[in-house]
Amino acid sequence: MHYIWMALVGLVVGFIARALHPGKDNLGLIMTAVLGIAGSFAANYVGQAIGWYKAGESAGFIASVIGALVLLVIYGFVAKKTA
Repeated sequence: MHYIWMALVGLVVGFIARALHPGKDNLGLIMTAVLGIAGSFAANYVGQAIGWYKAGESAGFIASVIGALVLLVIYGFVAKKTA
């Protein structure tokens, strides 16, 4: 059940990140969920490395959205260079 919840939250975070990012993003539903989940993991890792979160704590919703936005910008740069 934990993985289903993580996927649903990741999907919501991915949609919010795509809505906040200016420009056209050609991502499907699955890539949006992957973007949100990866953003949450990235925010969690960076937060623990900086000392904002202790081991076992998860990143908050806003930090997850910020992490997904950062990954979306990186994805935009990589996709632009390959196209």
